[in-house]
Amino acid sequence: MVAAALCALAILFARPAHAERVRDLGQFQGVRTNQLTGYGVVVGLPGTGDDNLEYLTQAMKGVSGRMGLSLPPGIAPGLKNAAAVIVTADLPAFAKPGQRIDVTVSTIGKAKSLRGGALVMTPLYGADGQIYAMAQGNLAVGGLDASGKDGSKVTVNIPTVGRIADGGSVERAVATGFDSGETLRWNLFEADFLTAARVRDAINRRIPGLASVEDGVTLALHLPADADARANTMAMIEMIEVSPAETPARVIVNSRTGTVVINAAVRLSPAAISHGKLTVRIDENPTVVQPAPLSRGKTAVEQNSTVTTDEEKRAVALFKGGASLAKVVDALNMLGVTPSDLVAILEALKQAGALKAEMVVI
Repeated sequence: MVAAALCALAILFARPAHAERVRDLGQFQGVRTNQLTGYGVVVGLPGTGDDNLEYLTQAMKGVSGRMGLSLPPGIAPGLKNAAAVIVTADLPAFAKPGQRIDVTVSTIGKAKSLRGGALVMTPLYGADGQIYAMAQGNLAVGGLDASGKDGSKVTVNIPTVGRIADGGSVERAVATGFDSGETLRWNLFEADFLTAARVRDAINRRIPGLASVEDGVTLALHLPADADARANTMAMIEMIEVSPAETPARVIVNSRTGTVVINAAVRLSPAAISHGKLTVRIDENPTVVQPAPLSRGKTAVEQNSTVTTDEEKRAVALFKGGASLAKVVDALNMLGVTPSDLVAILEALKQAGALKAEMVVI
């Protein structure tokens, strides 16, 4: 029992600090989802459809034609119970014909709601223009739209988008390259030579000579030809734990919301910051001046302006060399800066060469 406990402790402490599984750092090339898109028609709506939308009329003619019914030429039927929609879905890796996938249905016209509608059989195309799935079924819509005759309207969530669980049937499989070729490539989610080298070393410690680095993203894996042995090797590789390289120092600024995110790798060179705020206030107090009696004068308005200035006194924050994220946050909190002021300070530090980080504006 004691020996077993010591072995367990040894294994525990042998694990690398902040280790992540290989499957969380990247993925095998070709083993991915593929996007599918189709154009279809939703019917059965309670008067919330597209009415006489031209491309809806054309679509309905195509649907009726497939069923042996031809609409007379020059006839534009009123289709308030139908809506033209775009159907989207994700085709998982290794999906085989006959398997079911979820589909999302979204209006492209003036339809007010898809609640209660049913999607007519719609082909779903891949990027190569080939049909990979067929979609059909009743929509589940989480939104609600109600309006009154006086123009009042209430909308809850989005009633013009619906979803059909298992509404798509896979008709064609996508080749992944899993069962062809002697080499299978594995790609990092983010390029980093050090992380790629550490993943290679961790894999080669299990199976010597299996992995080699091609660039900062890709590893070449020399896997066995047998499909069962290849799958077992891939499963083993995905569960290997690796300590990734420290992320680059970055400051992310969202210019639309004013959000600023600073990661732990950011460091500062010696710098002093003094941030103040000057407020100029102008008060207008016009005075009405009346003429003297019997002077034939006119009433006039005399302008009276008062200008005042107010400058907040702020302390000066001193950053020593190599200041960490915690030190930066504490000093900026001492200055009492707002998010917009923080962006200005960080930009000034970057221009002064004191901020050792990449600034990314999104």
